[in-house]
Amino acid sequence: MSAALRLMALMVSGLGLLLANGCAGSSLQDSLQADPQLQDRPVFSDEASDETPETAVKPEPDLTADPAAADETSPANNTADTPRPGTTAQLDQVPDDLRPYVQNWLALGLVEQANGSSSSATTPDFQPNQSITRGDFAQWLLAANNKFYQDTPAKRIRPSTSSATPTFQDVPSSHRHFAAIQGLAEAGIIPSAKTGNATAVNFRPEAPLTRETLVLWKVPLDTRAALPTANAEAVNAAWGFQDTAQVEPLALRAVLADHQNGDFANIRRAFGFTTLFQPQKGVTQAEAAAALWRFGNQTEGISAADLLGRPSPQSGSPESANPTNSL
Repeated sequence: MSAALRLMALMVSGLGLLLANGCAGSSLQDSLQADPQLQDRPVFSDEASDETPETAVKPEPDLTADPAAADETSPANNTADTPRPGTTAQLDQVPDDLRPYVQNWLALGLVEQANGSSSSATTPDFQPNQSITRGDFAQWLLAANNKFYQDTPAKRIRPSTSSATPTFQDVPSSHRHFAAIQGLAEAGIIPSAKTGNATAVNFRPEAPLTRETLVLWKVPLDTRAALPTANAEAVNAAWGFQDTAQVEPLALRAVLADHQNGDFANIRRAFGFTTLFQPQKGVTQAEAAAALWRFGNQTEGISAADLLGRPSPQSGSPESANPTNSL
């Protein structure tokens, strides 16, 4: 073999030995190992995580921002028993003797029903010490009567329809209380030309309701009968009013009939004991609610307390005529 061939064989043999002994620590092996940066990255797979919603860490509520937010059942978040806006404050303004009647009245929601307003209204519809207008009382009267006798169709009053010919010149079919006023007039509860009062061509819906008018409209719905014949002497003998002569003749009949209801009389319930009827005095909303608290005569009737499922102080015996007993 020539010298050149032997030299080439030795070079090949040395290169193989070098690769066998030094490959483990070479840069080639390092390049084949896993990248540490890839090992630090999260591994995503199609398998569900071992962490469940129950074991997951939930952020703590920020109690400094809204303490009630930590508990959805907190009273601050429960509006089911929230009173109507202004109701509590209004009761504080009602005279003590009228407060139980007004409380029942408000609980029935008749103010909202009569006024067609929502209980979420920011302006209260019931202002106890303000005078009530004739138009508003007519609406209350019809709404209360139909609510109390909701299961007795024969005692309900039908509201009029907008197609009816108006009875009063100042209450057109577009008036907000037309259905109630017209319905009461057609039922003969409100005096008008239909009942023979030829001069009653105007209703004056925005005028304050007077005491004698309240009794004149309400008593027929208590007695469900024709009003008795009456004069000033008979009314004075029954009530002992010093101002009986100031009561208009038509109202005298209702005032006398109201006396026949004894302790259930509207005058006693709304105005208390008095020797002055003051027939032309304006009626407050609290007094109107007290008068409408009960419908019926001396022997039988139905009250707001009855509708609320409470013992009625004035639908039983006169001896229990204290409304606080039903609250």
